[in-house]
Amino acid sequence: MLTERLEFTPERDAESFSALPAAPAVFLLRGEDSNAQPYVSKTANLRRRIQRLLGPVTERTKKLNLRDRVRFIEYTPTGSDFESGFLLYRVLRPTFPNTYSKRLRFRFAPFIKLHLENEYPRASVTTRLGKLHGRSLYYGPFVSRVAAEKFMNDSLDFFKMRRCVDDLHPDPKFPGCIYSEMKMCLAPCFKGCTDEEYSREVQRVQAYLDSGGDALVRELTSERETASSNLAFEDAAAIHVRLEKLKPVVSQLPEIIQRLDRLSALMIQPNHLTNCVAFFRVDAGRISGPLTFPIEPADHTKSQSMESRVQDALASVEPAKEKSALETMEHIALLKRWYYRSSRTGEIFVADPSGELPMRRIVRGISRVLRGEKANPEAPDPEQPLTPPTLPT
Repeated sequence: MLTERLEFTPERDAESFSALPAAPAVFLLRGEDSNAQPYVSKTANLRRRIQRLLGPVTERTKKLNLRDRVRFIEYTPTGSDFESGFLLYRVLRPTFPNTYSKRLRFRFAPFIKLHLENEYPRASVTTRLGKLHGRSLYYGPFVSRVAAEKFMNDSLDFFKMRRCVDDLHPDPKFPGCIYSEMKMCLAPCFKGCTDEEYSREVQRVQAYLDSGGDALVRELTSERETASSNLAFEDAAAIHVRLEKLKPVVSQLPEIIQRLDRLSALMIQPNHLTNCVAFFRVDAGRISGPLTFPIEPADHTKSQSMESRVQDALASVEPAKEKSALETMEHIALLKRWYYRSSRTGEIFVADPSGELPMRRIVRGISRVLRGEKANPEAPDPEQPLTPPTLPT
């Protein structure tokens, strides 16, 4: 997994230190005893860090020194903090299977879970993934549980799906709850609706979550236009009020929040090699890479557009293999940690519902990452209208 290996002897430490790059890397220090635990870490300057750990001790100090215990130095240069963190995770997981999670301080990402396996489906917020091939659907990752709960509750105000957490046994004698009193729930608990009516409402909720709110916007817009054409202006005004309440709920939704089994993206990170960037693929939340992508093609005589070269490079890499629910949660935790930083290095481009990546935006993103520029979220996207479409009045 680590690509470089050096033998270390205290008598020739200067040669070993000079052979190490003064650049970011993930490294492992190993002794002669193969059963002994290695020392694994990441650093922004490999040479300086190794000199601190393996250099001669000139005075009494409490700093860690492994000079007399280490015989081999293994390392891989990295181009970004995300690449260092992801590679460190890949090294620690098999090396310390019982403690790697604590070492990495994982905080699993919150998701909205649509419990479709329940006879009367409902939604909840969770940080744990169940069976990846089960009927339940997961939407996220959100920055926090508070953000996930707020979006879920604000969204469910536009529907009549139940919010109680109990397994229902419908009984006409059951008094119901406050939501049924306020006409905000179809009340399957006391047979306030048929099973078919409740199923249709759940399908509307799923369509809303699948589309990031667009399905409900289109539905309400169509209803408003119909009401206006029928001269039912009061009804059209009421629908317009609902649309105005819906807009802030869906407009603040980050692009990364998708249905988990459809979360496909390309992350572009700086590379430690000159005139190259690193690609990381995200497939259903699972991360694979890095793939080194040179800006200039190896064959300068062959004319090929940058978009075609990117597509060929991605086609040459197999998607990440299916993993356990726990490993998928870990990959998403690493993705969430990077994505929601106040200032992050690199860019990410999420595929559309059909699975197609925005190639023109990716090409421009490659240029920005190579130059070390930050993406400007306020800049107009040539693939989109210059101004967002306004809802008809």
